Amino acid sequence: MPLTSGLAFIERGHAMQAIPIAHPAEQPAAALGGYPTAVLCWLLSAGVYIAAKWVAPEMPPWGLCFWRLLLACAILLPIVHRHHGAMLALLKSRPLEIVAVGAIGLTLCQGMIYRGLNDTDATTAGIIMAMSPIMTMVLARLVLGEPLGLWKALGAVAALAGMLVIVAHGNIDALVRLRFNIGELWIVGSAFCWALYTVLLRRSKFGLELLPLVVLLLGAGALVALPFHLWEIVNDERSALNGNGMLALAYLAGPGGALMYYLYNKSVETLGASRASMLLYLQTLFVAILAYLLLGESLHDYDLIGAAFIVGGVVLATVIKPRTLPAKA
Repeated sequence: MPLTSGLAFIERGHAMQAIPIAHPAEQPAAALGGYPTAVLCWLLSAGVYIAAKWVAPEMPPWGLCFWRLLLACAILLPIVHRHHGAMLALLKSRPLEIVAVGAIGLTLCQGMIYRGLNDTDATTAGIIMAMSPIMTMVLARLVLGEPLGLWKALGAVAALAGMLVIVAHGNIDALVRLRFNIGELWIVGSAFCWALYTVLLRRSKFGLELLPLVVLLLGAGALVALPFHLWEIVNDERSALNGNGMLALAYLAGPGGALMYYLYNKSVETLGASRASMLLYLQTLFVAILAYLLLGESLHDYDLIGAAFIVGGVVLATVIKPRTLPAKA
């Protein structure tokens, strides 16, 4: 979500969009030019995992979450100046919904990822977050009543099996005894929050364009993260910002925050939300590559097995389409 904070997952077949989107450009040349933008977006998003893991020993998770959301909101706010009237009107009419959705999708989702990275690899976190679209499909069935279907159900089961393999580190005894790595459980919680956020956005229908809505949610997320950060200032010895923390935060708020959101908006405009969101799976690949090059991480056997199940589940859920019977005369 990734880290894909504020971005949309689209379910093929039901066009389940998380955020209202601009109409995609119809020109093939313009659509082709959107792919480099989308690839750069997911590369910058993958870098968020690396920066957060790198600075985890020195900066607490909720402080990182608060400052990233606040600074990204401040950077993007002037860019959406034409929408300030509509943003203010929406905030006045539906403040509790904006705060609740921002809290689930940005504060909790990001804070849980940063907390989980204290105890697990960035690579493993990236693989687990690839479960989010499957979780979204299941929650859409439960909350919105959208049909799931046989292939989507099988895909959800396969992806769940992959997640359990990763969380249990491939140890069946740990699975039976429910002994899991706490870091990976935080990441699973983050993936669930992201899926719930996606479904709530689908249900809310705020009626605001993508980037202005993201800016509103970033501000709401920062507001909710503030009490957690204040608690850390009192209770966590890592609360002081040092040189490494400032560098990580500069990346998280700038290239990995405001610029990433802006590039995603542009890729949606040119590619359409479905194609732009399906490229999200590049993030998992980029996280693995960057973690190997910059953090010295390597893929474990259980990561590979779990990833295979998750990829298989995604293919079942999004690629295979049920056969439709011809209508009777």
